[in-house]
Amino acid sequence: MAVKIYKPVTPSLRGMTGYTFEEITKSTPERSLVVNRRKRAGRNSYGRVTVRHRGGGSRQLIRTVDFKREKRDIPAKVMAIEYDPVRTARLALLFYADGVKRYIVAPVGLKVGDTVVAGPTADIRPGNSLPLASIPVGTLIHNVELQENKGGQLARAAGTAAQLLAKEGEYAQVRLPSGEVRLVRQVCYATIGQVGNLDHSNIKLGKAGRKRRMGIRPTVRGSAMSPRDHPHGGGEGRQPIGMPSPKSPWGKPTLGYKTRKNKKTDKFIVRRRNAGSGR
Repeated sequence: MAVKIYKPVTPSLRGMTGYTFEEITKSTPERSLVVNRRKRAGRNSYGRVTVRHRGGGSRQLIRTVDFKREKRDIPAKVMAIEYDPVRTARLALLFYADGVKRYIVAPVGLKVGDTVVAGPTADIRPGNSLPLASIPVGTLIHNVELQENKGGQLARAAGTAAQLLAKEGEYAQVRLPSGEVRLVRQVCYATIGQVGNLDHSNIKLGKAGRKRRMGIRPTVRGSAMSPRDHPHGGGEGRQPIGMPSPKSPWGKPTLGYKTRKNKKTDKFIVRRRNAGSGR
């Protein structure tokens, strides 16, 4: 995929980049695999804002993506590569031999007309899904399950890939895109290859309007607020925040503060993602 550069006829277009969409082969989604996205503007069931800076945005249809790859040992043909408005990766539309249609995350190298299959005897080719026990060590994988038959949860964003490092006993060591090395049971499934749309990290929005169409509202700096609205607020002119480290609007530390609370899964982490950063 190539990146499109705009002619700087206005200040906002200078430096702005976008997609060429040259890999997209179908512009309208499969009607049986989409649902309307109901937007809540960051509010919970009581109407209170629980996630700030959300609201507005263009109308979007959610594509139902098959992360479980439950149809085992049934070949499927790739009929189209499509755009998904709610995720960074592209989607591949599969037509199974029994007539079922499904969406999957499109890996690098998967093209229209290719055949993919899920199962322990599948070939090591991009788009095929196999249990970790059947995948050679060193292979790049994505859409990795954490629990058997729960569906892929790891390495699903554009350009990401995990790597199978080793196998020992019941577990396999998988290096995640963050650098963390984690133990995953070998019966869990993963898809071969790296997620496509590699140039997503090179896209520059360029102007506020594109952010608003994504449903993201403006963010105000805490130092620009009053002391009653934010711990960083107050002072005449531009002042330091007056505290050793930044805080959230509710007074919680935000720099170097450990937020991981699930200690039950600590035993599955072989190497932390920030192990080499000195923290």
